[in-house]
Amino acid sequence: MSIQDLIKKRRSITPEQFNTKKIDDKTIDILLESANWAPTHKKTEPWRFKIVTGNSKIKFGEFIAKKYKQNTTKFSEYKFKKLLEKPNKASHILLICMQRDQNESVPEWEEVAAVSMAVQNLWLTATDLNIGGYWSSPSFINQMNEFTELNLGEKCLGIFYLGYHDNNANERIPGSIKNKVKSI
Repeated sequence: MSIQDLIKKRRSITPEQFNTKKIDDKTIDILLESANWAPTHKKTEPWRFKIVTGNSKIKFGEFIAKKYKQNTTKFSEYKFKKLLEKPNKASHILLICMQRDQNESVPEWEEVAAVSMAVQNLWLTATDLNIGGYWSSPSFINQMNEFTELNLGEKCLGIFYLGYHDNNANERIPGSIKNKVKSI
């Protein structure tokens, strides 16, 4: 498959769309190695990933459901239960973290961009391997240090759910690029 075809095929596949097939550790290593090849200004390599598997997924579901309940102004029992069960539908969950360069040699937005590019590399590799992925950024993402230890200068930017699926991705047709480009 060409890189352009792969880019066009990449989709957000939610945990509800995953099947029960588990991703093996070797494949997770391949995904993370792809992430590690992201471009990075001044070679800061700010991406960090924390892998949530096994019984930790149950604890993670309890954590995100509790955080939702604590942080929402419009509580829904349905959403609470959905969050409680969501992690168990994924084969693996990656907490997407950024380790800020202690010398602050580049602006923070460049570090965030580098982490995003690492995730895109991982996501494209997952797509090539018929693995679905979904990046979630709940409002309580800045409270992940209550679930897992974060180093000084490290923060969590999102939750990435991974799982095999049965090719049930939605088709996407973006608007014309011509409406998004202006010659000057």
